Amino acid sequence: MLDVEMIMSNPELVKKILGKRGFEVDFSGFIELRERRAFLIKQIEEVRALRNKLSKSIGEYKREKKDTKELFDEIDKIKDSVDKDEEELGKVEELINEFLLKLPNLPDEDILAGDKENNAVVSVNKDKPVFDFPIKDHVELATSLGLIDYERAAKISGRGTWIYTGLGARLEWALINFFIDEHIKDGYVFLMVPHLLNYESGLTAGQFPKFEEDVFWLQEESPKKFLLPTAETALINVHRNEILDVNKLPKKYFSYTPCYRREAGSYRSEERGMIRGYQFNKVEMVQFTTPDNSDDAFLELMIKAETLMKKLGLHYQVSKLAAGDISFAMARTFDIEVWLPSIEIYKEVSSVSNSRTFQARRGMIRYRNEDGKVEFVHTLNGSGLATSRLLPAILEQNQNSDGSVNVPEVLVPYLGGIRVLQKVK
Repeated sequence: MLDVEMIMSNPELVKKILGKRGFEVDFSGFIELRERRAFLIKQIEEVRALRNKLSKSIGEYKREKKDTKELFDEIDKIKDSVDKDEEELGKVEELINEFLLKLPNLPDEDILAGDKENNAVVSVNKDKPVFDFPIKDHVELATSLGLIDYERAAKISGRGTWIYTGLGARLEWALINFFIDEHIKDGYVFLMVPHLLNYESGLTAGQFPKFEEDVFWLQEESPKKFLLPTAETALINVHRNEILDVNKLPKKYFSYTPCYRREAGSYRSEERGMIRGYQFNKVEMVQFTTPDNSDDAFLELMIKAETLMKKLGLHYQVSKLAAGDISFAMARTFDIEVWLPSIEIYKEVSSVSNSRTFQARRGMIRYRNEDGKVEFVHTLNGSGLATSRLLPAILEQNQNSDGSVNVPEVLVPYLGGIRVLQKVK
């Protein structure tokens, strides 16, 4: 949620910054609502003060044996007036809140305007792999090596799903365990979070109300719950409605979860196999920190995600996203994109983002600074990492002419010493 005082003090500036996203907004109605709110609050306070004054007079009237009927009639009129004003104030505040919840975050000053065509590649790791034989795509490799069963997954679930089988399941689990070990080593606290979340969790994370249709809802639940689209949605809410001790910041967490998304699967030719699905695995990192430490926290998350990619030995690039390509709740995002040789396309395997105070304002996540003042924390998140595109990249970038695949060295211990994935005989 945006800072209301910033909107009120300089609506044209906020409008201009949001324009970098291609988001158009008219603040005139919002400003009128805020002014009406201020008027109602002042009027309610004045009338309440008058009512309190009159109420104190009741005792004096009784001691002096005066008729209190007119006094009580006046107090009742005042009460009716306050009730009406409070009812209107509630409606006005609801309209204000509805308006604010539809506004995306302000992109940072250094973020370029425009959509994904203005994303900028800021670094590249390793050269693209070169092959002296006809290469196979990950679907053919995974099938021939007995790692993935697409047909049976479609039978029991539908399109956009897959079954990890044998060494495929072990390879997926090896990736997850490798990531978990690395994050624990770096001092992050491992949390196993619920997969069913309440509406407030989606609201705080910035996914609701705009993206309510992108998640799977359990309609029979009351109140309704949804399947988490990413562990970030749960992790960001761990400290919702809390005031944190500044001496205990930053808070650093990570979690492994499956992720469930309805928007998955446009089924373009480059998104076959495991590239896009309704369910995939991801290890997610988050930080809660002070504004002064926010940029350092972002850099740390970037280094952590890139370090995992480098240890896997994969060719990838890092892109700084333009304002229109940054997600609704974020102020800045860098994507790590892995190379898929068969389709000659980079696909995102990690997004590292800073929401500044946007999520914290929605979830009332605050800290008390050394002067005793309560302020909003900054929240950050980063994939560390998502596996559904990593496994295809590992297969394609590490394939051999005989159809076998070399296992990244860091995963060998997690696979019981297996270094090469061989064809199923």
